[in-house]
Amino acid sequence: MVSPIIKLALLDDHTLFREALRNYLTQQKNIEVTIHESSAFELLHKLKRIPADILLIDLFMPQLNGNDAIKIVRSEFPQVRVIVLSMCTDLQTINNLLDIGIHGYISKDDEPENLLQAIKAVSERRIYRNKLFTEALYLNKQNVINSVKDDAIIAFNERERKILQLLWDEKSNKEIANELFLSIRSIEKIRQDMKEKLGVKTTVGLFKYALKNKIIEEREVVMVNRAIRSITNVPGQNYFPATK
Repeated sequence: MVSPIIKLALLDDHTLFREALRNYLTQQKNIEVTIHESSAFELLHKLKRIPADILLIDLFMPQLNGNDAIKIVRSEFPQVRVIVLSMCTDLQTINNLLDIGIHGYISKDDEPENLLQAIKAVSERRIYRNKLFTEALYLNKQNVINSVKDDAIIAFNERERKILQLLWDEKSNKEIANELFLSIRSIEKIRQDMKEKLGVKTTVGLFKYALKNKIIEEREVVMVNRAIRSITNVPGQNYFPATK
């Protein structure tokens, strides 16, 4: 089966970096750069007539900054999925972007392979959850989602909880559908229903709520604790307590 071509839009005001990135990406299999701009206004204009599946965008732009540009893209071009590519590694800044609805966050200090992994994951309609993204997600996970009252616990059924866990485990809609013997469209519908139930707009919103209410299992922590217990032979001791 031939993989579909991933159409990319690039927005970065540093010409040398943008051109080097465009040249690198066009050499990759199944990737086509359809838009590459230094101006957010030009990007928004071109998105009206040139197709793009994923936008790679820097945060710090003249005239219209990346944060505002992302908000416009998410509002006017919801089919375009957003990966931020920036030198900024401030967790609060990244956390604020999660609420807007980005799908991945890559530091410009990361390896090129990390960017390709992010593009592949996002093209499969998955959140690319690397270390930066996950740390930002945990940053204020103890806060209740603004649209849900502090004392309100939304009930998810067993299938919804399973889907949430599989999403957290970075499974695609197709992989989840295969595991649960459902259609991809059914998985998409259930995801949307869960968002509407919580009053959130993004999968990240689901993650924040699920982490706070311990609906999903933080398997990275569990696996570390199990490994340490097997080495030290101290049963029940959690050296890295799961976040609350």
